[in-house]
Amino acid sequence: MAVNRQWKLAKPVSGMIGPEHYVRADGPVPTIKDGEALFKVLHLSFDPAQRAWLTKGSYMKQVMPGDVMLAQGVMKVVESKNKRFKVGDLAIGLCGWQDYCVSNGKDQVGARALPPLPPGVHPTLTLSLFGTTGLTAFFGLRNIGKMKKGDIVLVSGAAGATGSVVGQIAKIMGAAKVIGIAGGKAKCDYCRSIGYDEVVDYTDKSSSLHDRLRKAAPKGVDIFFDNVGGEALECAMLMMRTKGRIVLCGGISQYNPKDASSVQGPKTYLALVGSQSSMEGFLVFQFVKEYPQALMTLSKWYQQGLLTQREDIRTGFDNIPKTLQGLYTSQNFGKLLLTLDEAPSKL
Repeated sequence: MAVNRQWKLAKPVSGMIGPEHYVRADGPVPTIKDGEALFKVLHLSFDPAQRAWLTKGSYMKQVMPGDVMLAQGVMKVVESKNKRFKVGDLAIGLCGWQDYCVSNGKDQVGARALPPLPPGVHPTLTLSLFGTTGLTAFFGLRNIGKMKKGDIVLVSGAAGATGSVVGQIAKIMGAAKVIGIAGGKAKCDYCRSIGYDEVVDYTDKSSSLHDRLRKAAPKGVDIFFDNVGGEALECAMLMMRTKGRIVLCGGISQYNPKDASSVQGPKTYLALVGSQSSMEGFLVFQFVKEYPQALMTLSKWYQQGLLTQREDIRTGFDNIPKTLQGLYTSQNFGKLLLTLDEAPSKL
């Protein structure tokens, strides 16, 4: 008899998220009603925003103790009473940490057919380059950062899923110089291999991060695309050129505070007055009507060899909680994903 394995939130989270905050709960495979489809979860995405989903005031409905942990995933239709979904079809949605989920396409899961992919592309790329990761990089740089040819662009988390795509798109769009902030030699070397002109290693303590960024960008920067927050944001605020733009995509360094007082806010924000710079946060869902055209553009760049996405794929249902923790402790290298089966699923 088939079983629906699930990971549920066991208790409220304070500080660093870890396996101790989750409990395994197995139950029957859910049944479906008219208008619904049953999906088998194949691959899960791990995203920095998942930590925010555990707190009050997030843009998502808060995950509470006893709830299945939320996550995006690639799924396969195994039973359907909805004409939009045929058995065997692949879909993407907010499936959660479980083997099976039910959706009518209009609920929180929001199951939808995979977008058209270039030939030979594995479906996991719909959770990265051809999903919210790539779209976040695209819209953040173009719509929020108002990227122009000749801009000098600085990116924190440059080796990460979103940051790596931002750097590549900046080069495609004609940036005069693209500078990344990453941690460790391997990640810095990777950033250079995908087109970053200079990379500053934040783990290098030979001099201050600010001094090394100033050396990399002596004329300052026009755009700072921030995925990290904390010290990187404070340094960047001091480096903005006139009418500079700071794109607040995320702040992974600040996602696991013990309490509100331990969050590091920017002490250098008044520098934005003198540079007449702007700072704006955004959610990729603001641009949902523009997704089809943006995905066509990303696909074209990919097929032209201008874009790539490194994937870090783990395996095994039992490894899900510790995989999420690894995202916040820099244990991943590229877009972090997990295949539920020990052996990669045959699609």
